[in-house]
Amino acid sequence: MDLFNYSDELKFGDLHLKTDLDSGLHAIVAVHNLKFGPSIGGCRFIEYPDTAAAIRDAMRLGRGMTYKAAISGLSHGGGKAVIVRPKNLTDKQRVKIFSAFGKFVESLGGDYITCEDSGTSVPDMNVVKQHTNHVLGYDPSSGSSGDPSPLTALGVRRGIEAAAKFRWQRNDLDGLHVAIQGVGHVGYYLAKELHDLGATLTIADMNNENVERCVKDFGAKVVAPAAIYGVKCDVFAPCALGSVLNDSTIPRLACEVVAGASNNQLAEARHGVLLKDRNILYAPDYALNAGGLINVAQEYAGYDETKVREKVGLIYNTMMRIFERGMSENLPMDVVADRIVEERLYA
Repeated sequence: MDLFNYSDELKFGDLHLKTDLDSGLHAIVAVHNLKFGPSIGGCRFIEYPDTAAAIRDAMRLGRGMTYKAAISGLSHGGGKAVIVRPKNLTDKQRVKIFSAFGKFVESLGGDYITCEDSGTSVPDMNVVKQHTNHVLGYDPSSGSSGDPSPLTALGVRRGIEAAAKFRWQRNDLDGLHVAIQGVGHVGYYLAKELHDLGATLTIADMNNENVERCVKDFGAKVVAPAAIYGVKCDVFAPCALGSVLNDSTIPRLACEVVAGASNNQLAEARHGVLLKDRNILYAPDYALNAGGLINVAQEYAGYDETKVREKVGLIYNTMMRIFERGMSENLPMDVVADRIVEERLYA
């Protein structure tokens, strides 16, 4: 990877790297764009094969947060943090790493506001909170809004309602068959939202406890993880890993709509074209799963749950705008979403 070429390709702003010998911190904060306000984005704490992979991940995700904030009309830019998780991590070292990371965030002067992401938790954010006020998603007893997963799921459900209206002229989800890939945090709450509205559920997850909970609570049908793509259903909802829509999986899809909570679902931009060619309506992921970001952005402004739920509910309108423009301009829906964002960012 040529770093400057990649930065130009993503129209990047700032890239900050920090090491701390005492704790073993190796951190990257990628601040993509600050046009509409300070950047908000989670902190990822996972192992990487090398530094280049960690930098690429931070930059790609940071750009995604800019697009998510912009299409949601938020007064924020996009950024992301990555901490390279060391092998054989101890609890003591973890605390030291997040203490050092909190000081790193503070040194950026408010350009970047951190929160949870893959591999991080409320206790980690509590440690960060000891060293900076530029953090969200810490312990609710200290004034945070807590787990944003239910709000993310609410937004995805509203997007599925928009897709049902656009594709089938339906005003309800009763009897709609949704296949959910991944029923962890967001996937479980999405299953609950859909079940409460009468949808039929088929699920797949690598974690047996997640599966058993959904079977018990919602009567969901279960298939093996590899079989979820071929389930004959109305909506396929990816709520686990990224890059799940690719050359191998798209030909196997037996649905009319793809609408889920996971980030970066398209392995490559051309896969949006493949979905369009198969007449599968795609709900662009960063527009659909913005409920969590909307939640923490409201926390930053002064939390009001009623306002949050109202704003998350407007994801329905955002998706209808994308679908209608995609149809009128005969474009893949991911291209339309990107154009809406870029017209706002770079007009």
